[in-house]
Amino acid sequence: MGAIPTTREALAIHGGVPVRETLLPYGKQSIDDDDVQAVVDVLRSDWMTTGPKVAEFEEAFAAWVGAKHAASFSSGTAALHGAAFAAGLKPGDEAITTPMTFAATANCVLYQGARPVFADVCIDTLNIDPAEIARRITSKTRAVLPVDYAGHPSEVSPILELADKHGLVVIEDASHALGGEYQRRRVGSIAHMTVFSFHPVKHLATGEGGMVTTDQPQLAEALRRFRNHGISSDARQRQSAGQWHYEMVLLGFNYRLTDIACALGLSQLTKLEANLERRREIAALYTEAFQKITGITSPSVRPDVNPAWHLYPIRIDPLHLRAKRVDVFSALRAENIGVNVHYIPVHLHPYYRSQFGYKGGEYPIAEASYEQLISLPMFHGMSNQDVEDVITAVDKVAGHFAA
Repeated sequence: MGAIPTTREALAIHGGVPVRETLLPYGKQSIDDDDVQAVVDVLRSDWMTTGPKVAEFEEAFAAWVGAKHAASFSSGTAALHGAAFAAGLKPGDEAITTPMTFAATANCVLYQGARPVFADVCIDTLNIDPAEIARRITSKTRAVLPVDYAGHPSEVSPILELADKHGLVVIEDASHALGGEYQRRRVGSIAHMTVFSFHPVKHLATGEGGMVTTDQPQLAEALRRFRNHGISSDARQRQSAGQWHYEMVLLGFNYRLTDIACALGLSQLTKLEANLERRREIAALYTEAFQKITGITSPSVRPDVNPAWHLYPIRIDPLHLRAKRVDVFSALRAENIGVNVHYIPVHLHPYYRSQFGYKGGEYPIAEASYEQLISLPMFHGMSNQDVEDVITAVDKVAGHFAA
């Protein structure tokens, strides 16, 4: 290659002028005055935790997704752990999940002393492949944990059919998919248990926080006890009854979500429809633009699904770009586009390699896809100019590396 020109069209990583003056993050919370006031009201109330806002948030959330019960937790990871417990996972059991996820999905199985078994993903959605699940079911399998990657709901119907046939519990990790729809039903109303996350980059933010929804009252009771030290009542119930006595009936954790966070969640819930609409608008603008850019593949959307668009992960086509993923990633960051990568397949993390002997190559679709993935900025607070900046930067970088 010859000397790289230092013109305005040169990549910023090569000394050119970046598309943006400041970094656009891949995700960010949106907090307004109503959210702030909701928190202030709780701070001035009698209850900062285990108070009335907890049940109020849980009931409103369950109604929104169409579930009968919802149990809040201190984080999405805590919610996953609670669901694994409620599913009855124990040492000697196995649970099948996807390698294309954040480590917490598999870790919650380990927390219960059980073993996570991975199954490869579908090449279009990067969600777990039901056919691969079927191949890995054994006499030790007790649960399946599909993940709604990037906000695209998993194929829950065939997974539930497998679960019914083999007596398994389905825990849908919908941390990306609040507001997503599968076969015209909202995520959270379909699987035996569905887990959500309220991390700041998600559709609804409480700082940290999580929720499990279910239609089964016995699961809801187990979840609520588990998140409260295994105690059969909470402080507000005892105060209302004028009693002090309580009993620990199982070994649980302190995974409670505070009234402060629940008040914020209630306020955010009123904006969720608008937030989802904006994310879908951004995704549509991205997809239309990237159809015209060689070497960039947009996420697939199946016809029976309405994604929630937590992430917008593009794939770099090595046949059309003279660059590896790291080159495109670095170039976009230099343009002040805060791209990210989701995810390193779980089995390739050092812990899983050392504990379970994974060498790489076990799940070829997940591994090959990971090498091509870049997550573009996607959050409902993005302006149209932010979206245009991302498109401009992708076009600029892809054009530079075009084969």
